[in-house]
Amino acid sequence: MEKKVILITGTNSGFGWLAANSCAALGHKVYATMRDTKGRNADKAKALVQQANIEVLDVEVTNGKSVVSALATILKKEGRIDVVVNNAGIFATGITETFTEDDVEKIMDVDVKGPWRIIRAALPQMRKQREGLIINISSVAGRFSSPFMTVYNSAKFAVEGLTEGLHYEVRPLGVDVVMIQPGAFPTEIFGKTVTGSDVTVIAGYGDLAKVPEQMGAGIGQMFEAMKPNPQSVADAIVKLINTPNGKRPLRTVVDPATGNLAEIANKHVKEQYDNFLTAFGMQAMLN
Repeated sequence: MEKKVILITGTNSGFGWLAANSCAALGHKVYATMRDTKGRNADKAKALVQQANIEVLDVEVTNGKSVVSALATILKKEGRIDVVVNNAGIFATGITETFTEDDVEKIMDVDVKGPWRIIRAALPQMRKQREGLIINISSVAGRFSSPFMTVYNSAKFAVEGLTEGLHYEVRPLGVDVVMIQPGAFPTEIFGKTVTGSDVTVIAGYGDLAKVPEQMGAGIGQMFEAMKPNPQSVADAIVKLINTPNGKRPLRTVVDPATGNLAEIANKHVKEQYDNFLTAFGMQAMLN
């Protein structure tokens, strides 16, 4: 197996943590990024660097200079970058009207602009190599928008749009851009849920204001009943890395609870999308 140089964001917990360890265990060189490696994430950073093939970089995905510096460090040491996994993100739920402009900007800056910054920094080298893989962690919530998750859904819808267009745009240059659509998994992200800061509007929603909490309880019950394993998302990342260039699917659903719905939607949309590209003379991009 060819050793890959891999950059993964948001490796202090959840999918990122599992993916970093899984890729490193296979012999790939992993640059695991997170913020605040000398503060609140110091223990996580220390644990990762104790693993073979992992180097931790302190990166703030909302800061362009931080992102560019990280890519420069990798290229100086390795001379190439083979895989990028855009995993860092913020989960948000609650009454949509409670989210202020600043709240929405914070979420979009991490969940949408963050991946874009990483992509833009990595693409020049990947184009030069005529080979590369970018995996964006989307969500089944990027295909369907659930009530009281509207802001988060909007961010993931944007990730879907970014990934889908770029998938066809740079594939002729040897670069695969794909996404994984996970469902709900018991990771630390639920303990870091962001809610809207304008609580003054909540009273006007009456009993509807109780729904987000009820949704959370339902997810908890699903976790107890189905016990979805977050490692399955890391395994999907590894599978995409091991798939030959040009053969990787645009979307990979990893959702034992409701994934069938997303898979059906993906199938029908792709059929019509292929027709759309063909109608506009871009059928060559489908090959």
